[in-house]
Amino acid sequence: MSQVASTNGDKGDLRLETLTKEFGTFTAVDAIDLVVPQGHFFALLGPSGCGKTTTLRMVAGLETPTSGHIMLGEREVTYEKPYRRPVNTVFQNYALFPHLDIFENIAFGLRRRKVSDVREQVGAMLSLVELESQAKKMPSQLSGGQQQRVALARALINEPEVLLLDEPLGALDLKLRRAMQIELKRIQTEVGLTFVHVTHDQEEAMTMADTIAVMNAGVIEQMGPPSVLYDNPATTYVANFLGQSNLIAGEIVGNDADSLVVEMQGTKASIPRDRAHTDSGAGWVGIRPEKVLISEIDGVLDAPGSRIAGGVISDVSFVGVSTQYLVKMPWGQELMVFEQNTGHRGLFQVGTPVDLSWHPEYAFLLDADQDVEAGRQLEDAAV
Repeated sequence: MSQVASTNGDKGDLRLETLTKEFGTFTAVDAIDLVVPQGHFFALLGPSGCGKTTTLRMVAGLETPTSGHIMLGEREVTYEKPYRRPVNTVFQNYALFPHLDIFENIAFGLRRRKVSDVREQVGAMLSLVELESQAKKMPSQLSGGQQQRVALARALINEPEVLLLDEPLGALDLKLRRAMQIELKRIQTEVGLTFVHVTHDQEEAMTMADTIAVMNAGVIEQMGPPSVLYDNPATTYVANFLGQSNLIAGEIVGNDADSLVVEMQGTKASIPRDRAHTDSGAGWVGIRPEKVLISEIDGVLDAPGSRIAGGVISDVSFVGVSTQYLVKMPWGQELMVFEQNTGHRGLFQVGTPVDLSWHPEYAFLLDADQDVEAGRQLEDAAV
């Protein structure tokens, strides 16, 4: 069954149909189906080895699929040469021509095609990426962020239907990377092209993408808007890889029209039915750390959910905007709690007894057959 970001029917949609890539006995991409609507910013997110870059390379024509189809609108491009596809790629290493100035780097594709209005088009691109004053400089004279914008302009000037971005911000430092995330999204919105962005960085994907496909071992675990994937993950892998989650063993003991009741370590928790990905037997009750409320024993908790008593602070990390607590629970599990530092009270100290709670509408329920550790502590590297 196809995974579809949208069903707007635009004839310029990028469609992957049972796309598979095998290297000997290893299956890098395993019969994935998806639709990227024309004009969307789409992210393939996953750790090293998940198949995201192999997927991108097949779309670019740099890898030949073992089976399946790649469609751009009504045009099949599965086996077309890379230079015949209406697709351009921006790589992490920029691949600028060191002997050409910025103007000529951007103009390179136009000159090969013998386009007449080179100066006008390059000028427009320099304006788009805000590098008008750098036109006569050499690539070595620019910062990493500026070089990345030149690479982007050089790709966009060829007017591709789809722009592929392979870890384009991976070589930048944190502050510059965050600034470039905003810039990339601004440029994509302004030009209205389809961007397909490969990254292992969850924050990067969530900041820029309209739709994220989380990949794992060659398949798509879940796909949708960033807020949906974060707030209502369908698998333990997505819950753990996209941010952090507390996953607590429980057993479904009741239900009504709108919710399920789960017995969870001696406490009953209510889970909205539309956030429950199993409906009987055992399950993992999930709650994001920033949704957990914490108080001193018998203190005020602004939550209508069940109160879980008997916790003890085992670790405190002050990170400026918030304080991150680990709380050892009576059954031995450590739960994460992220509390915003509003200044209304001081920090809890290690060893302090506390109570926890949360609003029921923020919890989710996952199938107990799934590995509770899936997606945790995965290596941050690109494939």
